[in-house]
Amino acid sequence: MNIDLSGKVAVVTGAGRGIGFEAARSLAWLGARVVLAEISTPIGEQSAQKISAEMGQGAAKFVQTDVADETSVNHLAKVVLDDHGRADVVLNNACVFTIGSVKDTAIQEWDRGYAVNLRGPVLMAKAFLPQMLEANSGVFVNVSSSGAAPYLGAYESFKTAQVELANTLDAELEDTGVICFTIGPGLVRTPGSAEGIGKLAPLYGKTVEEFYAMSAQAVIPVEEAGAGFAAAIAMADRYRGKETSSIAALIDAGIPVPGQEAKPQASGVGLDAAELTEALHEVREALASQNADWKKYSVFFRQWMFRDFKKNAGMPMDEWLGELERVEKGIQGGKTDAIIAAKPKLEQLCAFYDHLVEAQRGYQKDPAKLEEGLVAIRGWQDPVKRLLNLLSTSAEQALGEKPA
Repeated sequence: MNIDLSGKVAVVTGAGRGIGFEAARSLAWLGARVVLAEISTPIGEQSAQKISAEMGQGAAKFVQTDVADETSVNHLAKVVLDDHGRADVVLNNACVFTIGSVKDTAIQEWDRGYAVNLRGPVLMAKAFLPQMLEANSGVFVNVSSSGAAPYLGAYESFKTAQVELANTLDAELEDTGVICFTIGPGLVRTPGSAEGIGKLAPLYGKTVEEFYAMSAQAVIPVEEAGAGFAAAIAMADRYRGKETSSIAALIDAGIPVPGQEAKPQASGVGLDAAELTEALHEVREALASQNADWKKYSVFFRQWMFRDFKKNAGMPMDEWLGELERVEKGIQGGKTDAIIAAKPKLEQLCAFYDHLVEAQRGYQKDPAKLEEGLVAIRGWQDPVKRLLNLLSTSAEQALGEKPA
């Protein structure tokens, strides 16, 4: 896939090292001029020099920035406007990684977590969105994390809030040319994470290496995490209003990701493409039925259902129906990457139905109507689970035979 950011201006916060640096470097490699918004002057200057030395003079510029400080963020926006006339991309990568139980973490640490991990992106939105809206063009990206976890409350609470901030912005930017989405890098060995994991692992009764091994499926090299951020930005139209990941973006871009390849089954027992296609049809028919039913609801309830679906299923209903058609064509064409790319998306669709089940139990108090609703939801979810089970089998063998 040809992804190009030539002529674009990208502002990356926390870009002095780790994922932020690699994201800025990848954006520059795709042709963007990058502005490294970094709190540390020595680190920021050195990183900008590295990128310019590799990509060409003027490829990167450092602006000392504390994203928690409104004056500092406004200064950043003024420098970008004066130098480039605009910012086409804002990547809110800066963060502080706070470790400790809720009861033992000092309130000052909670305040610092809020200031950088939530207040910062809000200040960046206030500083950069007006000129993006004036140009009716731009990409504004938040960086999420995995969600609630023990001893990470002062970090995850605000990283999760970034997802809701992005969802809010997506709704407010719906009819504009400005795109907002959220991306998670996975578990990455960076200087910042190494320090944090060193404190976190013992709280789980693990060594650092045991902690990484426990989460081996989520571990991704820092270069690939940054490249995934850049790829997602270059393909921003695909991710409007969604929450994605570095791995998913790389796969969508057709870039091989070590450890994510389909693995052949030693037993030699495979599935033919006809069975996969049949399962896909069941999922698509269920979605089409929901789509038709929801369009019959009142305006307010219809809008709520479709927005809730987009938020929890990862993309709007129409895009889901189109995605299933693309996956089917990929299967029929024997393309292994169609299976690899489809699985995490289908897992999110399955999670949407779990969300519906919990919502149904929360508001439906009539036992008979509750059971009726749960049966309907399970009827939608079961084909997705069946398809996921099929996709868990070897991609090469699952595609070994094409449908007659």
